Amino acid sequence: MLTELKQLRRQRQVLSGAQRLLSERGEANSLALARELVDKIAGLGAEGLETLFEQLSRDFNPDPPAVLAAAQAYAREPNAQHLLALTRVSEPPRQELFRRLNRAPGATGMLVRLRRSLLAGLAKHPEWRCVEADLLHLFSSWFNPGFLQMRQVDWSSPAQLLEQIIRHEAVHEIDGWDDLRRRLQPDRRLFAFFHPQLPDEPLIFVEVALLPEMPGAIAPLIDKKAQAMPADKFKVAVFYSISNCEPGLKGVSLGNFLIKRVAEHLQREIPRLKTFCTLSPIPGFAAWLQRGSGDDGLNELPPLKKAQLERARAARELLLQASGGDLGRLSQAETLAKLDENAQQALLRLAAVYLIGQTATAQGDPVARFHLDNGARLERLNPQGNHGAKGLKQSCGMMVNYLYDLDKIEGHHEAFTQGEIAYSRAVAALL
Repeated sequence: MLTELKQLRRQRQVLSGAQRLLSERGEANSLALARELVDKIAGLGAEGLETLFEQLSRDFNPDPPAVLAAAQAYAREPNAQHLLALTRVSEPPRQELFRRLNRAPGATGMLVRLRRSLLAGLAKHPEWRCVEADLLHLFSSWFNPGFLQMRQVDWSSPAQLLEQIIRHEAVHEIDGWDDLRRRLQPDRRLFAFFHPQLPDEPLIFVEVALLPEMPGAIAPLIDKKAQAMPADKFKVAVFYSISNCEPGLKGVSLGNFLIKRVAEHLQREIPRLKTFCTLSPIPGFAAWLQRGSGDDGLNELPPLKKAQLERARAARELLLQASGGDLGRLSQAETLAKLDENAQQALLRLAAVYLIGQTATAQGDPVARFHLDNGARLERLNPQGNHGAKGLKQSCGMMVNYLYDLDKIEGHHEAFTQGEIAYSRAVAALL
């Protein structure tokens, strides 16, 4: 009972403190109030956070009559004065509340954790979306990639950081300290990116393998018993894993051109490196193949020509026959191993159709969208490149090489924003 009463009292203090912070004019008093409020919010339990989100979504909205009056004034006379007035009254007060909170030490991390909790409850509380949108809007500025600091992680890095790398690896799980040690050997690199307000918390990290040629399978790259490659063999830098560490920053574009920064750093360190590429999964492919590659799906891919779509339909029919009418079986290693050459080619064709036809849309493959938006080129498809459980389930064992040509990154990025996808002749031949 005492704990419940304490939480209720803290909830009331948070609400009253928020109102006071918004009304405070003095800078010194605002900072003191912000510090106090950050501590109180950090101490809220699950129920207290729910109450806070409800209050933020209900009591910190713009004033409708003021917005209407400003909008009407701007419609009658669309000048700078009326536009500024409309902008001022239409901004939710909670955005200013978050800005003032962010002045306090430790507030940035608290707000990121706050959004993490908010995102977890959105499905049950859609009315919280306005609060989430405001935090996303602010984080998109506060976590601009230009603010991020790149650091190389090696075996001498602090143990706390190494533990976070193990914990947050999202693409290819790190199986303990021996596995991590292999990923930090001389033929490997690991770069983490930090925000100045969160100096000890990596936001995103990139793992790189230095190899003699572009790889087509992931197993040799993450084999913790493999011997390190001699330095004179380094010709290709392969980005084989990119992991976001903070769920509270979901939807915030942290990765824009970060790979280019890593590539430029590696080129300065090892001038003989000429090729920069990825070895990436296609996490949306199997699901699309099973439910989205029917006639309707193959009729709605404007980047592709009629003849290409007809070949894609024929490929799908061939795969249906090869899988006994169940395309879901293509996520099983034994089924993939029994495919004849024609069926394997059909699977490659449909993967190319998916990546080129779907990626420019909001429903496109998330990994493809990330790399192509960052200026890469779809270079090569690798059948049976990943026999891991996730690789089979999501990608039918397929992996992709995206090529980062440092002289063409900006051009490819601009083209992608216009719906155009850069891909190689080898990929074009699959269509």
